[in-house]
Amino acid sequence: MKILVTGGTGFLGSRLIPKLAQAGHEVFALTRSPGSHLALRALGALPVDADLDSATPLSLPTIDAVVHAAALFRFSGPREPYFRTNVDGTVALLAAAENAGARRFIFMSAAGIVMDEAGHPTHGIDESAPTFPNHFSAYLASKAQAEALVLAANKPALRTIALRPPAIWGPGDPFSRALPRAIKSGQFAFIDRGEYAFSTCHVDNVIEAIGLALESGVDGRALFIADREQTTFHAFIASLAAAQGLSVDRLHSIPYWLAAIIGRIMDFGWRLMRREDDPPISRSMMRMLGREFRVYDSAARRELGYVGRISRADGLRGYEGCE
Repeated sequence: MKILVTGGTGFLGSRLIPKLAQAGHEVFALTRSPGSHLALRALGALPVDADLDSATPLSLPTIDAVVHAAALFRFSGPREPYFRTNVDGTVALLAAAENAGARRFIFMSAAGIVMDEAGHPTHGIDESAPTFPNHFSAYLASKAQAEALVLAANKPALRTIALRPPAIWGPGDPFSRALPRAIKSGQFAFIDRGEYAFSTCHVDNVIEAIGLALESGVDGRALFIADREQTTFHAFIASLAAAQGLSVDRLHSIPYWLAAIIGRIMDFGWRLMRREDDPPISRSMMRMLGREFRVYDSAARRELGYVGRISRADGLRGYEGCE
């Protein structure tokens, strides 16, 4: 199969491309940076120069399928770039994929699009839950809008599906890389001690689901995917820290209501100062990480045959020897 991957140099894409190549697929990777050509070729992909943010229509080689994993993700910042990249870029890619002969379009969505704005705990959620396309979080709003457009584009000529992983983790993921510095500097604190359910999905389990979706007849659907074992946010962070030789025993905790207020104040301050980096605490960050969030992925297990083969113990062993 000829498969185009977006986000090929990102955490998920850089792990996905070698897996697809090893499975015998011919892999293409979208890039807007000539400097990434060598890296993409080393992973096993043929680079395709194109920019999802450009007004110029995309031109793609003849392909059978697309895995759209590229997205703008931050916890803060102006809203417009999120919608330009995550929504308009997805629309452009859908049109280009159809013109290139693709018959399958897999959109990497986000489980968090079912989080409401009020900060209510989210437990026992399945695909019947509403999404929030006008969420205060520009990332969640843009992903919700993009997912809806992808599913609406489903047709016999181009079958679409959206996969909704929660927090994606594994050796080299941005969160795990940033955790040691945050702990050592005293900038990390739990919200409500972190004692709430928190769904996760190891990167190799995400790749398992993508492989199944490429071969499946399931279309026009959004499906949650998650790790087999449930955990709490505290236990999740403690395990990532321990895998890197650190302890969370002395970390502080603050209540959610206070964290949300601090996030609002810092968001306002950063906008006022026109800073381009993210504040250490933001309203979106607190919403995504500071409340119970548990999803059910029984539909993916039933309809795709998804298992989530990487256990939490196996995933943590992958950090051995990592910086």
